[in-house]
Amino acid sequence: MSFDKLLRFPLLPLCAFFLLATVNVAAQDKILTIDDLYDPAKRINVGGRPAFITGWLVDGRHYLERRMDTASRRIQIFKVNALSGAAEPFFDAAKMEAAFAALPGITAEDARRMSSGRMEMNNSRTALLLNYANDLFYYRPGDDKALRLTNTPQEEVGEDFSPDGRMVAFVRDFNIYVVDTMGGSERALTSGGHEKLLNGRLDWVYQEELYGRGNFKGFWWSPDSSKIVYLQLDESPVKDFVVVDHIPVQQTVEVTSYPKAGAPNPNVKLGVVPVAGGATRWMDMYKYQSVEPLVVRVGWKPDSKTLYFMVQNREQNWLDLNFADPATGKAQTAFRETTPAWIDRDNYNITHWLKDGSFLWTSERTGWKHIYHYSTDCKLITPVTSGKWEARSVHGADEANGWVYFSGTERSHIGSDTYRVKLDGSGLQRLTEKPGAHQANFDPTFSYFINTWSDIQTPPQMRLLQSDGKLVRVIEENKDEVLKAYKLGKPEFLQVRTRDGFVMEALMIKPPDFTPGKKYPVFIHTYGGPHAPQVRNAWSGNSYLWHQLLAQRGYIIWICDNRSASGKGAESAWTAYKQLGVGELQDVEDGVAWLRQQPYVDGARIGINGWSYGGFMAAFALTHSTSFRIGISGAPVTDWRLYDSIYTERFMGTPQNNPEGYDKTSVIRAAKNLSGKLLLIHGAIDDNVHMQNSIQFMYELQRAGKQFDFLLYPKSRHGVSDPLLAKHMRERMLKFILENL
Repeated sequence: MSFDKLLRFPLLPLCAFFLLATVNVAAQDKILTIDDLYDPAKRINVGGRPAFITGWLVDGRHYLERRMDTASRRIQIFKVNALSGAAEPFFDAAKMEAAFAALPGITAEDARRMSSGRMEMNNSRTALLLNYANDLFYYRPGDDKALRLTNTPQEEVGEDFSPDGRMVAFVRDFNIYVVDTMGGSERALTSGGHEKLLNGRLDWVYQEELYGRGNFKGFWWSPDSSKIVYLQLDESPVKDFVVVDHIPVQQTVEVTSYPKAGAPNPNVKLGVVPVAGGATRWMDMYKYQSVEPLVVRVGWKPDSKTLYFMVQNREQNWLDLNFADPATGKAQTAFRETTPAWIDRDNYNITHWLKDGSFLWTSERTGWKHIYHYSTDCKLITPVTSGKWEARSVHGADEANGWVYFSGTERSHIGSDTYRVKLDGSGLQRLTEKPGAHQANFDPTFSYFINTWSDIQTPPQMRLLQSDGKLVRVIEENKDEVLKAYKLGKPEFLQVRTRDGFVMEALMIKPPDFTPGKKYPVFIHTYGGPHAPQVRNAWSGNSYLWHQLLAQRGYIIWICDNRSASGKGAESAWTAYKQLGVGELQDVEDGVAWLRQQPYVDGARIGINGWSYGGFMAAFALTHSTSFRIGISGAPVTDWRLYDSIYTERFMGTPQNNPEGYDKTSVIRAAKNLSGKLLLIHGAIDDNVHMQNSIQFMYELQRAGKQFDFLLYPKSRHGVSDPLLAKHMRERMLKFILENL
């Protein structure tokens, strides 16, 4: 549930950022319906269809774009000249489909799906790799020949081209294998793996909290393709958690190693194995055994002679950058990062190696994420950026001209821009003009970048810019005409001060027929988790229309980022340390106090809702405050003892070391204090925030004689993704709001 995770929830109800737009309100007259938003056969398309650009070719003058061929209904990849826009098929999709169909055991339907599925390209963009039906397939467009690289009943995961493109590595049965892309036999590089000993494969908590949701690959090629470094996770001390799907006649039971807060984590080792074959050399991590280490990042120096790995202690209040010799396993610590609270590994990384062996490093050591230049012997040369704003992502360096390119919030905390700065920290330049959200995709030579821009009223548009920010051409205007027919409320950005003077960013949508002098109920959306802002000057998708639907029915929509969720530096997030929910609710109530001072707000009719961490906040608010008439709590953590160790302990410490904090932040322990009407929602097979959270909360509510409503969605995990179930949920939510607020 960290910030990067929030960004990976775009389709989950109430857990996304919200599209906030208005166009020519006076000319709009249509009213949104649930069918418009959620019926799979009737819903409207909002946001247009922006170009789907997958990356640049190595020549730095062409990029690749996925397009749908309307005649054949095939996905086609086009090679596009960046300067002129001239496009030609990168390969012939029909020939690729025919090549797959020629393989033994592959039907015509299989071949059609394979040619339109997700594919990985090698570094030179000359070959494709795909995983279909748990087997790996290779296709080289130049000779229009497909190869089946694996043919087993077991699944292959984490498949990855070697840097030279000659091999593919993958994990099967918890061991690492490699196979030659020209059709050679596969060979195992590790042995002894099983469901409790994972070689090169991440477990649930490592992929969820450290390496990216859905990414179970726990190995990394050396740049010269001769070695692989991998994590070995020993799950034997980790307790299992059972999730049951009740829809089949004989229930499906999933058993997952899931470490709860304070419970044993997996034991971790880091090894290097030669691709040609041989024994694993284990890296020396002996000094970390007493701190229950987490290995949070792994990589190689460009010369393949040294690897680096980052280690944190269990409660994540420091991070070490280590370098190791893959031949001997000897490791040395370059330096340690510390903060007054926690270290979020997402914001600490080697982002770029320079030709002289020095590197760029990102850190939140000042309370704000910035870029630092370190020498080859790991001595700080200079900060490259600084100030009360964030350098959020580093795109790379143009050493010939001395520029570092990055995206950040120097202009606005609720937007993002693309910048460049000299390697010595001088000459900061903003390369993007319009206020809003800018995303940059630079070519390999840093001569051009594709700029994707949106703001609160405009869906994503793409333009090609020179590296100095000058416009070359418009790639995709992406005009969206759909919303012009609808009667929408106008969003307003506001700032509200807390009782101690912190400036919170807020957003309000008033009903489109807003009448001064009339008092309106308020419907609050919150997420609230550390460093996870909801108020952004950006186009944010179909979720916005849900709020517009409510505004059309006479509700003021209010989104206000509490300080720890504001995106205003780590120093603001640290205020939540060891007491998740407490400071957040105080800030939420300061926002409510401001609302009640407005002559158009009915202070007795205020509701709050959220999903995931926002579900926790809604439930926490209804059990720790009397400010809210209703609350809708989706997939909430109701006691932090029930959530996973790595996320929870980063912010709360362990229950053993912070029992008072866990008690104070528990929704379950405060169930008897429920104030206002509650609608509780959970997916029956949620493997992230387990349904156990809602069940234990309901049990205590029932014991306390508290009435509430509950919606359970079978076959739904940490969000309701089935379109028919999502429609049902929104209908019930709307009914609950209309009847009680």
